[in-house]
Amino acid sequence: MAFPPPTSLSSSSSHASFPIHLRLQPLSTPTLLPFPRPLPLHLPVLRLARPHLPPLPFASSGSGSIGGGDDDLPSGGGGSGGGGGDGEGGSADGDGGADDDASVNRREALFVLAQLGRKLESLPADLAAAVEGGRVPGEIVRRFADMEKSPVFKWLLQFGGFKERLLADDLFLTKIAFECGVGIFTKTAAEYERRRENFVKELDFVIADVVMAIVADFMLVWLPAPTVSLQPPLAGNAGSIAKFFYNCPDNAFQVALAGTSYSLLQRVGAIVRNGAKLFAVGTSASLIGTAVTNALIKARQAVSKDSAGEVEDVPILSTSVAYGVYMAVSSNLRYQVLAGVIEQRMLEPLLHRHKLALSAMCFAVRTGNTFLGSLLWIDYAKWVGVQ
Repeated sequence: MAFPPPTSLSSSSSHASFPIHLRLQPLSTPTLLPFPRPLPLHLPVLRLARPHLPPLPFASSGSGSIGGGDDDLPSGGGGSGGGGGDGEGGSADGDGGADDDASVNRREALFVLAQLGRKLESLPADLAAAVEGGRVPGEIVRRFADMEKSPVFKWLLQFGGFKERLLADDLFLTKIAFECGVGIFTKTAAEYERRRENFVKELDFVIADVVMAIVADFMLVWLPAPTVSLQPPLAGNAGSIAKFFYNCPDNAFQVALAGTSYSLLQRVGAIVRNGAKLFAVGTSASLIGTAVTNALIKARQAVSKDSAGEVEDVPILSTSVAYGVYMAVSSNLRYQVLAGVIEQRMLEPLLHRHKLALSAMCFAVRTGNTFLGSLLWIDYAKWVGVQ
């Protein structure tokens, strides 16, 4: 069967066939528009700030794991054993709990530093060592940063004793002002309440008591005040008694920070240790007070011959020892309870968001305690025969 050639078509009509030629033309390129420069596109630029991440992957407050699946993070509140350094009952579980609490404290503190945009090296050496060792939680680091904003607190934080007390109680300086300011007036009022018609005649004893109060009131706030321990561990060659009292809290009733705990024996040791210190303070303060009183008596006798023989010199040694014993027992117990129980455990949890009301309540409680102490001292001094 024959096929027609590709350039011709056959037709069934009677007309003659003719060739058809197909020609393909190439497509022409589109004409470019005559724009002198490309059109600018004004698109908004998104600037994402680089997140400031903490040095560690996560920070935990000890209430559970974060992010799910990080095995390094301690879960739960940790164990309660292994604290205080009393050396009793140190089981493996207790030691693990203490390690977990220290890890939680360290992560919290480093996380707070990261939020504040600060490095660990920017803290004082003792506080940085406590953070590195997990002995202070993040709350203490944040309180330190807040206090540094005040010039007065920033200057006081340079001293270790003030730093430990201000970090534990931001109203510590206010309480010192209350105690020393109120002490003069309340002790004078108590002296008048007890002596009445003999107030002027026994004015020398009144002056001695007031002078002793001014010197001792500061220490009565200082020694029993709760503290945040920033001291390094004691040397290994220290004696067992020194190690025991070194690990005792400054206040027998103070709240222990997370990761630390105090045994009953250590809390009793705090009372004994502070009692010894207050005995030394009370004896020294009484020596100063009675010496000032005797100097006033001598001056009165030199000016007025009529006053000679009306008053006698205050017995310095017996009065000083009696006042030292009084401070070691009565003042020690009253101020331990005042700072550790009434203020830290009762008033602060109730009024921690209302600083003005908290300050007013502390003022009222300390005023009453000072007045009570003056009455107790007069009765005690008459009982032992020094007045």
